[in-house]
Amino acid sequence: MRRKMAAGNWKMNGTSAQLAEVDTLIAQTGDTGVDILLCPPATLLSRMSMAAEGHALQTGGQDCHPAEKGAHTGDVSAEMLRDAGATHVILGHSERRTDHGETDDLVAAKTVAAWSENLTAVVCIGESEAERDAGTTLDVIGTQLAGSLPNGATGPRLVVAYEPVWAIGTGKVPTLEQIAEVHDFIRSTLIARFGETAGNSIRILYGGSVKPSNAAEIFAVSNVDGALVGGASLKAADFGGIITALSAA
Repeated sequence: MRRKMAAGNWKMNGTSAQLAEVDTLIAQTGDTGVDILLCPPATLLSRMSMAAEGHALQTGGQDCHPAEKGAHTGDVSAEMLRDAGATHVILGHSERRTDHGETDDLVAAKTVAAWSENLTAVVCIGESEAERDAGTTLDVIGTQLAGSLPNGATGPRLVVAYEPVWAIGTGKVPTLEQIAEVHDFIRSTLIARFGETAGNSIRILYGGSVKPSNAAEIFAVSNVDGALVGGASLKAADFGGIITALSAA
């Protein structure tokens, strides 16, 4: 049985004052039976990790460099994330792929770096609106999976997050049938590549305009093991509502 996960990506949002939301979230959630992950900006990671110590909340980075160390101004290594208290790292988010030109090969190299520090990689994939309209969604997803995932993936090492690019922060949400089609395809692809046991152990999250009002119906879809949440993870009330829906799924 795959344990459900609610992951929050704060993106480039949050200062010290925002950490009060973390305290509220910890007080509200308790033992939900759901893995809860928050990925704040690097400037808040250490302090959030300390605030979460002794509680069920886990923390993660939003990116890492594929190299262990070196002359890479502004970048953060997997070792640095681990040192700051992270257990996970988001890799290959569509905003990184678009804004920074990240390729599948680079995402795979970053995933290897994350694994070298015992970080669980949350690898993001998803199609653009043009690709969805062209009917090439599964081709795009298949290509991203093949190129972005290194060999040796297992449930403890990898989480796959399906985020249709056109649904991120837009309020648009795919139909439940569209979500099911992609998640079932991802599951079958993982099993075909990594084997029955490993392929079934890897959690698949849905992301893209998830909020408390639509969370329950999304979490009822086959092979949806949780959510990667953007804006709604910034407020304890909103993220807590999504966690509640997931714990009841």
